[in-house]
Amino acid sequence: MICAIHQPNFFPWLGYFDKIKRSDKFVVLDDVQYQKKGGTWSNRVAISIQGKSQYITAPINRPSGLWNINETTFQNINWRDKIIKTLQANYSKASYFKENRDFIFELINYNENNVSKYNLNAIVEICKYLNIEIEKKLVISSDYNFLSSSNELLIDLTKATGCDTYMAGGGASDYQDISLFEKEGLNFIYQDFEHPLYEQSNTKEFIKGLSIIDYIFNTNESF
Repeated sequence: MICAIHQPNFFPWLGYFDKIKRSDKFVVLDDVQYQKKGGTWSNRVAISIQGKSQYITAPINRPSGLWNINETTFQNINWRDKIIKTLQANYSKASYFKENRDFIFELINYNENNVSKYNLNAIVEICKYLNIEIEKKLVISSDYNFLSSSNELLIDLTKATGCDTYMAGGGASDYQDISLFEKEGLNFIYQDFEHPLYEQSNTKEFIKGLSIIDYIFNTNESF
């Protein structure tokens, strides 16, 4: 049984959905501290703008002190309209834009300002679109109220879901201690995601790592 754990990202890239697809339990890590400065994957993601990878951002409210992702809210301004106009300007000629724009625009216009709940709604609905099983494997970390952090929190969550294997993403080697998982009787594997290539409408050279929106507008291939 494989457990994957990830923060609730904003219209994340293909690798995020590959991780969900390959896991038996997918834990949405919503009760960890939100970064105090700058943008994060919880409120921004890259798309192709005039053939270059550039961010679209949903601005958040930044209260004083420390707060978690599930306590973070979007600013109540017209960022949804701005993002939709940006997508229309850059993807209107994409092969599947007309077919899928209502689906994507409805997700963007979802009436929820809590960052975690908003992102989770988009993730679940996109999984359904991609025919990825999500409902039976979805777990929310705040339901457990663990007080641990870092590697220990990942271990606690993996064991709590009944899994014997933790699957890490590509950048995990910088901060995760495999020996701690092994001491707890857990296997540790890497996702090793290989980004598929597909035709992108507004660039000559393929751009990896873009939002799932780019994939949905440009192709109907499975991955």
